[in-house]
Amino acid sequence: MFELPRELEARRPPESRGLARDGVSLLVSSIRGGSHTVAAFTDLAKLLRAGDLLVVNDSATIPAAFEARRTNGTWLTLHLASRISERLWIVEPRHTPLIEVGERLSAPGGAAVKLLGPVHRGHPRLWYALLDLPQTATTFLAKYARPISYDYADGGYPIDAYQTIFAREPGSVEMPSAARPFTLRVIDSLYRRNVNLAGITLHCGVASPEAHEPPLDERFAVPDWTARAVNAARSNGGRIIAAGTTVVRALESAADSEGRVRAAQGWTSHIVDGTHPVRTIDGLLTGFHEPRASHLLMLEALGGAGFIAQAYDKALQSGLLWHEFGDVHLILP
Repeated sequence: MFELPRELEARRPPESRGLARDGVSLLVSSIRGGSHTVAAFTDLAKLLRAGDLLVVNDSATIPAAFEARRTNGTWLTLHLASRISERLWIVEPRHTPLIEVGERLSAPGGAAVKLLGPVHRGHPRLWYALLDLPQTATTFLAKYARPISYDYADGGYPIDAYQTIFAREPGSVEMPSAARPFTLRVIDSLYRRNVNLAGITLHCGVASPEAHEPPLDERFAVPDWTARAVNAARSNGGRIIAAGTTVVRALESAADSEGRVRAAQGWTSHIVDGTHPVRTIDGLLTGFHEPRASHLLMLEALGGAGFIAQAYDKALQSGLLWHEFGDVHLILP
């Protein structure tokens, strides 16, 4: 386990630090070579091979944080964690442990939120809730909500700061941030080296498990053309590189017992760890994860616990930055 120094928390987007969006650093970890080197993210195409397939998440981030008033007159910040239907959501009342079943919160614009009960009795951080809105959820959130952010971030940033270039299907309450550094020039460099792209959709829930709970079930879709592209690339000797842990979760949820990917959609509870090894990808592009985060189990399933510990030691020694506005990590076979 490691301790994350506060100075290695990316508090602002690269664009607010005098960098281009793709101007972040890239830690390159080679499993076969047992090496860890620091490069520029703009070198990504040089690190991949012709015939490789890069799979990205096209989920777009929605504003999902707003203030709500309790019956005792106090205010709290409410984070929407996952949408089950237009009215039924999983929510997170931030920093407010004493919530009563059935409590009704007043929200902006005449809206109300009724807290139905905790999702997990042992972890009462997340609650089922009914949203009583005077308009559609999309309209309400666009008018009254802001992007979810945490204490390490300096101030608030507009929703565009939380979108990737691939964002197409609104639904993530937190950004699928591994793909944030991609720009048109990076994509162009990939195509020039005959590295292909394919997309899945997985709508990210909250990724701030203070008690380090496993991730929530998440809605996903792997289209037929992506399944075909993954299987074809592998058959032709290409490597499958996932841009984000969300992509791994979606592909693994759509794989059969032999690891072949098929078209699939719905809700997934699949967790990749030591007991559920990786079958569908060869490499992973991801951010740097906090100590005890469940995502680290996925990385360890891919490269081994010792290898990932060495990578994180290198990242710490090199002063690389954590969180959604930070640097990124490419794990290659």
